Amino acid sequence: MADQEPLIDVGKLNEKILCYAQTIYRFNGVWEGPDPLTPIIPLFFVQISLAILVTRFVIFALKPTKQPPFVAEIISGILLGPTALGRIIKFRRLFFPNYNFHVIETMAHLALVFYGFLVGLQIDMKSVLRIGIKARNVAIIGIIIPFIMGSVLYFSLNHEGDARGFIFYGGALTITGYSVLAKILDKQKILQTDVGKMAMSSAVINDIGAWFVLTLGYVVTGSTPNIHWAIICTIAYALFCVFYLRRAIGWMIRKMPEGQGYSEFFICTVLSGMALSGVITDALGTHPIVGAFLFGLSIPNQVLQAEILDKLDDFVMGILMPTFFVVCGLRTNFGEMGSIYEIIGYIILFVSAKILSSVASTFLSDMPIKEALAVGVLSNTKSLMALIIIEAGQAQKVLSTQLYSLMVSGILVMTAMVTPVTMLYRPSQELVPHKRRTIQKARMEEELRVLACIHGTHDIPSVINLLGSSNSTSASPITVFALQVVEQVGRASSMLEVHNSGKRGSRSLGHEETQTRQIITAFDNYELRSDGVMVQVLTAKSALTAMDEDICNIAKDKRVAFIILPFHKQRGIEGEMEDVNPEIRAVNEGVLANAPCSVGILIDRGLSETSDYAKNIVVLFFGGADDREALAYALRMVDRPDTRLTVVKFIPDEGSSDTEQTEGAEESHVNVQIDKESEKLMDEEFLNRFKISTANDKSVKYIELLLNDVEEAVKAIKLMDQHNYDLYIVGKGRGVVSPLTAGLVDWCDCPELGAIGDLLVTSEFDSTFSVLVMQQYVKPIGDGSVNSYGSMSERIAGIGMEMDMDMQRADSESGDVFSSFRRRPEPMPRV
Repeated sequence: MADQEPLIDVGKLNEKILCYAQTIYRFNGVWEGPDPLTPIIPLFFVQISLAILVTRFVIFALKPTKQPPFVAEIISGILLGPTALGRIIKFRRLFFPNYNFHVIETMAHLALVFYGFLVGLQIDMKSVLRIGIKARNVAIIGIIIPFIMGSVLYFSLNHEGDARGFIFYGGALTITGYSVLAKILDKQKILQTDVGKMAMSSAVINDIGAWFVLTLGYVVTGSTPNIHWAIICTIAYALFCVFYLRRAIGWMIRKMPEGQGYSEFFICTVLSGMALSGVITDALGTHPIVGAFLFGLSIPNQVLQAEILDKLDDFVMGILMPTFFVVCGLRTNFGEMGSIYEIIGYIILFVSAKILSSVASTFLSDMPIKEALAVGVLSNTKSLMALIIIEAGQAQKVLSTQLYSLMVSGILVMTAMVTPVTMLYRPSQELVPHKRRTIQKARMEEELRVLACIHGTHDIPSVINLLGSSNSTSASPITVFALQVVEQVGRASSMLEVHNSGKRGSRSLGHEETQTRQIITAFDNYELRSDGVMVQVLTAKSALTAMDEDICNIAKDKRVAFIILPFHKQRGIEGEMEDVNPEIRAVNEGVLANAPCSVGILIDRGLSETSDYAKNIVVLFFGGADDREALAYALRMVDRPDTRLTVVKFIPDEGSSDTEQTEGAEESHVNVQIDKESEKLMDEEFLNRFKISTANDKSVKYIELLLNDVEEAVKAIKLMDQHNYDLYIVGKGRGVVSPLTAGLVDWCDCPELGAIGDLLVTSEFDSTFSVLVMQQYVKPIGDGSVNSYGSMSERIAGIGMEMDMDMQRADSESGDVFSSFRRRPEPMPRV
């Protein structure tokens, strides 16, 4: 019985320090005494190492369950506390003695200050202000109802304690963890669904509201006699940061030399400013974490934000923050929570708070009940901010160990339940067939939906040039989703922002906002001067590694039939193709491999500088699905009175080997099976329909060239430069390779363009033109989507429907540029 020792009394630990070690570290190693962990620093190093190891072990153990790291971090803290390993007296005496609690608690609060600074850096207030009304209603009601329910539960549980604790208890229930929810939804591939967007948008507002709750809680519990002065001074300092400090930091950044990055001295100055801001808010009656958050919110430059995040994020989240979870675990004791039935009952009430608030929001919007229930379940995702709020309440002595432990268990259960629920959830829009995934299948009288990606303002002219060439009319409309793709800085989660045309912003704009304004203006002008065009401008912020996936998700969500991707090279001053951003190449390759519709890579070789749209268009036809898609798109362009179309079919001579199916890298991008004979038959049927429909149109020329080898094909393509074509449209050439291109495939500098696209980009041409390399969507093996190619007879029968256009065009005379090549005798078209 002599060895029995009571568990940690957190209440007494908060009142005074029981005992300090005699030394900070050991002067004479283990020779000085038998216990090497008695000094403060060695013991702290052991504690933080133990916290990191246990956290990593739990994360690894929970990996099959796909739980976010936040769940593992809570569990690791509980394991080290009096609920689990802390019940072993020898373990607790050795690693977490009472006298050292204030040391690790101090380091935990230091970690919180850095965490608040990093959170402030990553919040974009302009995006928050542009969140839709429906999401705002969900967020506001999601704050009010949970706060009321949390307060009622607090008073029902707390009969003799401090009444001010309801602020922390209610505040913890209002939180929806934006960063944690983003990771869950991204893993489950439902981030771009309507429910996912609604939950994410409301979570952003909830996170902002949580900082107001935390600040109010510190003010109310820390400065009772002078609470009015604490509130007034804190509000004044927040306004100072927004209107003056932010401008001052922006002025300092503008004075830095361009292109030299930020010096170590400058970064250290920023961190010193963060620390000073924390001191000011602490003196005003709140907490240093609030000052650090406001200072991070005041840094306007995205590049500086990214550099600070890269330097601090791993250290703060990987090294310092585990100490905070240990402190939370040491404060938690499940043994004092009461009976299991009471615990289950209260946790059910915790979970129901967000669900009830989401259902209540349906009275203010037209959100369906089923969708509201899904948003409510997702909104139960908690984050580190929930733990910070209740830990603050416990540290301020207004939450008992019982109340604290009950809320920790609730936060753990609420967050852990979201992942399995999302695994069962299937968005309703995924059940609706997406039939028009190709231009070839899109009817002329139906809306054509296009996703045009923009990486910078240099991409705008060529993209609008191509869209203008697409000849939209009121009878054949085009809906364009202009997507500004921005590389996300630091470790922030992906986000999608929808812009309202003509909406005025602030006068002082950063680089990104200026680009966005130019994109909106350019596409507004395109919409105004075009008939049958509707434009929506969006901005997607994501990491480069996830950019292709986000583009594909947006294309699927918007149900587009065609994605336009800018090429990673542009024509330089001397006419050479120069890299603009080599990393875009990997993004394009990822989109080509996973796109839910047809894709075109647009290469501008100077046309956008000389013309508003293409007037002289040529299609190079070698055969295959990609070439048919190229010709189908070209057919939409020839209704303009001043537009001419030339279709050149390249046919290998009988002496050369027949078209063969490839087995190389081209097949690896898309898991499809291609029947060589059916492809040839579909090419013939498609071209026959084309020739019949354009038989009386003199603006259309059809040429067939009979060539012997690759050299003749290359020569013929280079001679086309004499015709000054504005736009070359070619297929990527997946699945089949002609003897006329077989030698080119092995020498491609840009395989994502195919053999002919690569030739047009890398070869020397005197004229200025654009190149569009088309890849048609083909149903992958095992895909259950409705848009698929069935049997050969079904596919050929479909061509008649797809090509049923009342166009009257054509003249099959060739130009004299091809007089040195043999032309194939024109056969009678088959119907």
